[in-house]
Amino acid sequence: MNKSLRIAVAGILISSGAVAAAEAEAFAMQLVAHHDLGGNGDGGEGMAIQQRPDGRRILYLAHEGQKICLSILDVTDAKAPKLLNQLPSPGPGITRCNSLGLSGSVLAVANQTQKAGQKPAGMWLLDVGDAARVEHARTLEDLRLAFFDTSGPQSRGVHWLWFVDGEFAHLSSGAADFNPKNAQDDQFYLAVDVRDPRKPREAGRWWLPGTRDGDSCLPVCLPKRQPIDDGYRAHDIQIYPQRRDRAYLGYMDGGAIALDVSGLEEVRAGRAQTFSPRLVSRLDYSPPFPAWTHTFQPLFRRGLATVSDEAVREKCADAPKLIWLVDIRDETNPQIVGTAPAPRNVADLCRRGGRFGAHNLHPNFPGPTSAHLENTFVGTFFNGGVRIYRLVDVALPGAPPRIEEIGYYVPAAPAKNPNGTAQINHAIVDEKGLVYAVDRMTGGLYILRYTGKDPLD
Repeated sequence: MNKSLRIAVAGILISSGAVAAAEAEAFAMQLVAHHDLGGNGDGGEGMAIQQRPDGRRILYLAHEGQKICLSILDVTDAKAPKLLNQLPSPGPGITRCNSLGLSGSVLAVANQTQKAGQKPAGMWLLDVGDAARVEHARTLEDLRLAFFDTSGPQSRGVHWLWFVDGEFAHLSSGAADFNPKNAQDDQFYLAVDVRDPRKPREAGRWWLPGTRDGDSCLPVCLPKRQPIDDGYRAHDIQIYPQRRDRAYLGYMDGGAIALDVSGLEEVRAGRAQTFSPRLVSRLDYSPPFPAWTHTFQPLFRRGLATVSDEAVREKCADAPKLIWLVDIRDETNPQIVGTAPAPRNVADLCRRGGRFGAHNLHPNFPGPTSAHLENTFVGTFFNGGVRIYRLVDVALPGAPPRIEEIGYYVPAAPAKNPNGTAQINHAIVDEKGLVYAVDRMTGGLYILRYTGKDPLD
C-alpha cells in the first residue's frame, strides 16, 4: 500500500501510514455514524440486529463493564442511530453482560461475575417482541422470560453465548456442580434447551478432559500450563444450520476444538433429555505461539475456517495474536495454511498504548439481518481498529488462498480512554454490508461502510 495515500476521515486529511493516535485512519472504509451510547461507551462482545414488522431495525448491544448491561438503539437510519434505552447491570459492580444472542423476539444475555461464587451469574432470556415494552423497561426483570442460573462456589457464570435458532443456547459457563482442577479452567461448553423460554434446562456439556476435578483420566490428561496462563476454558461456540452436528469452539489455552453434537438431534426430536458431545479434533498451536484461542469460524463452502486469538496484554506483550486460516476438509486433522497479514505500521501500533492484536471475528449469523461471508472476513484489533481481509484464490490447484487486507478503519482515540487509543472490541456486518463496531472502554458505537473496489464477499 502506498504510504503517501491521503484519505479524508471526518473532515481531516491524514496519511495511511503511522500517524498520531489522536487522528482517525482509514483505507477503503468510511465512517457512517458514531454514537457515544450516552456516555456509557464500553461495548462488549455481543451485538444483534432485529428487523421489526414495521420496518424498524433495532440493534441490541452488550456492555463490557458492570454498570450498564444492555443498550438498545434504532438503526433504521444508519446515519442517525438513536439510543432508545439502556438497562443497568443486574449486579452493579459485580456482574457484566458481555455477550448476547437474538432469535426472533427472544434475546439471550450472558451474566458473568467478577469473582467465583458471586451472583447473579447465568443467562437471561428476555421478551423483546413488544417495542413499547422494550423502550420503557427499566431493568432486565421487566422483560424477563426466565433466568438460567449457573452460579456456584467455583463459577463466575456465563462469559459468552450463541443463540440463533430459538431452540438451544450454547454457553461458555461454569456451574454449581463443576469443580475445576485449576481455578483458571472454570468455564466449559454448556448446551441449554430453551424451546420453552420460560423453563430453560441443561441439555448437555463438554469440557477438556483433565480440567475437572475427579476426571477419570487424571493425572495423565492434566493439561500443561501455558507460559501466559489464561486458563483452559471455552470461549466462542458456533453451530450453524449447514452442520447442525458440529460445534466449533475457541477454547482459549486449549486451541481450536471441533465437537460432534449430533446427539442434540435426539434431544430436539424428544427421544432424549440430554446428550454428550464428542471430540472430533483439536488444533493446538501453543506453544510455540501464545495461546488464547478466541473464535473458530468455519467457511463451509471453502472447506476452510478462520481462527482468531485474543490479545490480552498491552503494547503487544503477548504478541503475536493472529487470525489463522485453517484447512478443515479433513475435520479430524485441521491444518494451519495461512495467517492474516500484519498491518504495515504494526510496530507503531504496538507502541501506541492499550492492546493491539486480533480479537473478534464477524460471526456469520444465519439470520436475515447478517452478512454471510465466505470470501472475506472482518476482524477487530483493539488499537488496530476494524480490518477486512479477502481470500484470493491462486492458480495452483489445491493450494490455499492468499490473504490480502482490503480495508481498515481505526477511530481517533476516544475521550477518556485511559491508554490514549481506540480499543475496538467487536464488529458485526449486516446484510447490507454495514459494519457495526464497538470500543471496549468509552468510544461507543461506530457504523462503517466498506468502499473498496473488491466486493465485500
